[in-house]
Amino acid sequence: MTCNGKYFDGEMSAQRQMVSAMTYSPPVIDTPDSFVTFKYELPHFFKALRGDVPARIVAMGSSSTAGRGDDVVPYPARLEMYLRWEYQARFPPQFRLDILNRGKGGEEAPDELNRFKSDIFDEKPSLVIWQVGTNAVFRKNHKIKDSADAIKNGLRQLAEHDLDVVLLDPQYVTAMLKDECADDSEQMVSLIAAAADEAKVNSFRRWALMQHWHVYDNVALADMIDPDDQKDQLHQNDWSTMQVSKAFFNAIKNVLTKMDWCSSHGS
Repeated sequence: MTCNGKYFDGEMSAQRQMVSAMTYSPPVIDTPDSFVTFKYELPHFFKALRGDVPARIVAMGSSSTAGRGDDVVPYPARLEMYLRWEYQARFPPQFRLDILNRGKGGEEAPDELNRFKSDIFDEKPSLVIWQVGTNAVFRKNHKIKDSADAIKNGLRQLAEHDLDVVLLDPQYVTAMLKDECADDSEQMVSLIAAAADEAKVNSFRRWALMQHWHVYDNVALADMIDPDDQKDQLHQNDWSTMQVSKAFFNAIKNVLTKMDWCSSHGS
């Protein structure tokens, strides 16, 4: 076999990448209870878990929900897996739980309102997770005020149906912290929290959680960003997506644990 220098260099580069991936030690983090504690119960989802029909969740949002490429498993798939693992054994054989991924990259709350009927209401979920706010800041064709108004409008529409709602705020990443975005990011996070409080629905504080990992656990921003997104530095990598998904699962699990599992099944 001849020794082709270009081929050999390419093979060695691939080998180094494999070794690096095998020996990579992920950051050590903690997740304080305040980040996995919801203010409100999830009565509709709780009832669905104990019923005779599938417990259905709709995940509405943009690329954080939809996923991008094949290098990062998006949070809805992970959350579905964690919830199935946790509750499958409680309700065999009738138990079924599905998360319908209705994410669409580049969209923001005003766009997503147009999909509420087909992607949410027609599916009759017991829980809706609405990931919002990132593109209102990052993509200048969206306006923060328009998105804030659309979130309030959407929450009013969701309140007319028998379902629970959790808002999921933006990711704490380099793109959202640049000089031209930082103030808008903080404003958007505050507006989402205020809208959730006004509507009396839960908000999962992804922004504050990832900020905690960065500031208190010394996790570099680069260790939370998809390495294939060096241009925008907007999207999370697989590790940080997994950690957010685990924390989200624990928030749901914690609130369900406090509810009355002793009452009659399916009531």
